[in-house]
Amino acid sequence: MKTILITAYAVNPYKGSEDGMGWNGILQVARHNHVIAVTRKNNRPDIEKYIKENECCIKDLNSISFLYYDWPKWTRWWKKGPLLSMIYFYMWQLGMPLFLWRKKAKFDVAHNFNFHNDWSPSFLWLLSKPFVWGPIGHHPKIPKEHLLKYGKSYYLKDRILWVVKNIFWHLDPFLWITKKKAIKILCMNSSVAQKLKLNEFKYEIIPSVAVENPVILSSEHKNKFTVMMAARMVPLKGFDVTIKAFSAFKNSLPVEDQEKVNLLLIGSGPQKEKLMKLSDMLDLKDNCTFISWINRDALLKLYQKASVFLFPSHEGAGMVVAEALSFGVPVLCYDNYGPGELVPLSSSLKVTMNGYDSEVDAYRTKLLELYYSSSLMNSESKMAKEHFNNWLHWNVRGNQYKNIYQDLFTYEQNISHSFA
Repeated sequence: MKTILITAYAVNPYKGSEDGMGWNGILQVARHNHVIAVTRKNNRPDIEKYIKENECCIKDLNSISFLYYDWPKWTRWWKKGPLLSMIYFYMWQLGMPLFLWRKKAKFDVAHNFNFHNDWSPSFLWLLSKPFVWGPIGHHPKIPKEHLLKYGKSYYLKDRILWVVKNIFWHLDPFLWITKKKAIKILCMNSSVAQKLKLNEFKYEIIPSVAVENPVILSSEHKNKFTVMMAARMVPLKGFDVTIKAFSAFKNSLPVEDQEKVNLLLIGSGPQKEKLMKLSDMLDLKDNCTFISWINRDALLKLYQKASVFLFPSHEGAGMVVAEALSFGVPVLCYDNYGPGELVPLSSSLKVTMNGYDSEVDAYRTKLLELYYSSSLMNSESKMAKEHFNNWLHWNVRGNQYKNIYQDLFTYEQNISHSFA
């Protein structure tokens, strides 16, 4: 077996999203290889607790050695907000090679694994080993019309961040070196390769998200048509579109049917109070339930109540999409580079972005189609489950990583023979 070095900024076995992706990705690599996993020091307590509780029943844990690295605590006081956090992530990676040299870590492949975007480079190429970068993500600018619904300040912050990204894309020499030195670049969606202008032989599209088979607790008939959404309550996610689309959907139903539909909104964040006011203004008091953010096990149980998962997000991925599909819950989303590329290719539940009001109405129409057509609901549900099994299951992702590493070993052997 070979040894894979994985640097993963976010790793936590008790969490979902980026932390869960880091943990499960490491486990998948450990199915076929030894792993040296480097992560932040603040992840250590939960990792060690989980290993202590599960080392007897998860055999692949024995193939993993964890190292914990951070900049000194006194250098981290300013790490607040998304932009400053990304700057710290840049610095964290910058110091990584020196940390590993000091540890005298021995490995065959260096894989810079998670918390990645296409405007922050890696420095693992300094270690002179075959280097894999990603999965890395990208999402285009959020449309101005959407951001202004939350106020001018959100629009200005987003556009300032976009300017910062462009500075890195065009002026950071280390980003160019990272692209050149990586033998394989893993892209969360097709927009990454377009933005970085990657050669078709240089990259593979592999989503960062994946989940295990869900535990189905009940097969009881759903007594309500429940539209569900779960995410951080920030402009990026599009909760306002969900609320307005559901309101228009409800009001399109006969009065006697309106009590049969429900909107379930799960999450917390700076926009929660504003979104609750929007719900009240649209007279959804009897049809809308807000649930503050809950642990992942509790969240997974709620998917079984859902008829459809409405996710008008502008981001480049979305763990909740994979989770919903794993339960056979159809996902209604934009036809974009993020959720639009995670759902089944032939799904009819994708909405084109062509103006805010038009999009809200398109979501309303899709909800009505699902509500009135059991055949459409059944076919989309079946398609969702099949797509999960074929593309978004963690074992699928583990096999993809295995094949990538094997290709790298073959490449290195061919290079060695050519100079022999």
